Amino acid sequence: MEPGSPDHEGREDCAPRRILALFSTKWTSMVLHTLHTLHGGRARTGVLHRSLPGISKKMLTQTLREMEGSGLVTRHVEGTVPPAVEYRITPLGCRFVEPVELLYAWSRANADALDSLGPRSNTRR
Repeated sequence: MEPGSPDHEGREDCAPRRILALFSTKWTSMVLHTLHTLHGGRARTGVLHRSLPGISKKMLTQTLREMEGSGLVTRHVEGTVPPAVEYRITPLGCRFVEPVELLYAWSRANADALDSLGPRSNTRR
């Protein structure tokens, strides 16, 4: 199977499915957007938590760990007492933030259309 062929696009490990997997969690794009736009690509956990209303500390930690595992951010621990942990966007994260910012810009420009969709259930099926 050659890259770009229709069969290749449908595989479970194809690029479109992998990128959608990164978007499948509620907070990944929001954390990346916040790191990029509000904090210049780096921030400590507490700063991020205060910048993201509605996210629990547990969910933020889980999201950051998943993002670190995906290579979108790196975790840096400073040797202070208590240790200070800072997250930084990686070069891959910088490349990924481009389409995230395009989606965020589109959503701001089309807020009326999004509002007409009505409320969405928060339950997972």
